[in-house]
Amino acid sequence: MSEPILLITGGSTGIGAATARAAVADGWRVALAARTASRLDDLVEELGGESQAIAIACDVTDKTSQQTMVETALGHFGKIDAVFANAGIGGKPGGFTGADTEVWKDMILTNVYGVGLTIQCTAEALKASRGHLLITGSAAGRATIPGSMYSATKWAVSAIGYGVREELRGTGVRTTLIEPGMVDTPFFDQKPEHALADRDIAASVMYALSQPAHVDVNEILVRPTPPLDEA
Repeated sequence: MSEPILLITGGSTGIGAATARAAVADGWRVALAARTASRLDDLVEELGGESQAIAIACDVTDKTSQQTMVETALGHFGKIDAVFANAGIGGKPGGFTGADTEVWKDMILTNVYGVGLTIQCTAEALKASRGHLLITGSAAGRATIPGSMYSATKWAVSAIGYGVREELRGTGVRTTLIEPGMVDTPFFDQKPEHALADRDIAASVMYALSQPAHVDVNEILVRPTPPLDEA
């Protein structure tokens, strides 16, 4: 089977799940990773079963878990053509002076350390396929947001994206930072107004993946169109 293979972390909901749907519709097969594999079962069935998609339990903050994820994907599909390092979590109110520091710890480990582990664990497979690495950053990683540790983690993700692109220069592996603004996903406790849909970000991912090998889309910053002035 010659269809390209896309590995997605944070694949059970939101941007990850929307990207899986878009990818399969465009002729890809997908390996979907989430902390609890059973959360992916319905999506795998929707996408056509294990000939098209597989569910993998993976804690992105654990290197052994990520290595097992890669081995599972390679064992099932035989290759990995693209990786979407998409797993991430948000913060809670409190700023730098009053936030729950345990929430910080989980967020930093997931959003920063987890991305680094995904890159390290998938690098050889991507070099072998001359593949494509995509990373979910954020518009919050390009702006100063008072008291936001989440924003700080996404600044770090931007730096990781720039740095790994240079490290992989000459290997044939392309690197794209996907930087969404506000997106209506389960990430938020309350539905945001004037937000993008998860499928909008999936379309950005598929745009980057669809380019010919000589085209390297470095960054896609995508924000919702501002609401019309009421005056």
